[in-house]
Amino acid sequence: MDEYQIARERMIQHLREHYKIQDERVLDAMTAVPRHFFVPEALKAQAYKDNALPIASNQTISQPFIVARMTELLELNNQSKILEIGAGSGYQTAILAFLAREIYAVERVPQLAEEARERLQKFNVQNVSLRCADGTNGWENHAPFDGILVAAGSPSLPEPLLKQLRQGGKLVIPIGEDQKTQKLTRITRSAANDFQTEDFGACAFVPLIGEHGWKND
Repeated sequence: MDEYQIARERMIQHLREHYKIQDERVLDAMTAVPRHFFVPEALKAQAYKDNALPIASNQTISQPFIVARMTELLELNNQSKILEIGAGSGYQTAILAFLAREIYAVERVPQLAEEARERLQKFNVQNVSLRCADGTNGWENHAPFDGILVAAGSPSLPEPLLKQLRQGGKLVIPIGEDQKTQKLTRITRSAANDFQTEDFGACAFVPLIGEHGWKND
């Protein structure tokens, strides 16, 4: 038992009862992965509160509810191969790694990529490949993916990510024409060029910067 276990259990109870997260595997993963390990030292006491927290380079670690909802929407199993865009601190990456067979994570900020890699190694996560690159281009060498999770808001659907999605695969991404607010969107590839779109409500993410996202002014 660690000093944050009671806070972590309260977070899980809130996810289950208030937000109606129903995938017990997702809740098990969020019980097993200590969020305080992935936030800045000064913010550890706030790690299990119901909000996003700042990390380096003006980025954030997502609100626990958003991590749970996006993970649940991917409908993972232990054979899934997943692409994550925007690894950030590595917390969402670790959750995905707990649930799926292979994770390919891309982070465009070098400092964050290095810190996430170190944290994942310390936490003994062995099924993640992480690189520093423009995530809007995906990771074509390892495509197709059973699921793609984008942890930043995009003005539109990045074409390379659609192409790298396996038939039957799901892309979960915040989309909005405004950099500050988006709609949480799930795209399911049902055939070669047939995609179904579902809207899961308003959300707010840092902007997805890259060739197929927002331009870095």
